Amino acid sequence: MNPETEKLRKKYMDNPPEGMTSGDICRISEDDLLDMDYFLNEDELDDDFGEGGFYTF
Repeated sequence: MNPETEKLRKKYMDNPPEGMTSGDICRISEDDLLDMDYFLNEDELDDDFGEGGFYTF
């Protein structure tokens, strides 16, 4: 397993998201762990597209 993924797993095992336990985090697949991390941090990744309320298509 990727060392960066293992760091994420440890991070979420130490402080699991609401509704999950450390055991849940231990058992989920690497892909599911990465997906979970993406969705939990989606706001930080937002590029502010369309913030002004004006869209040109």
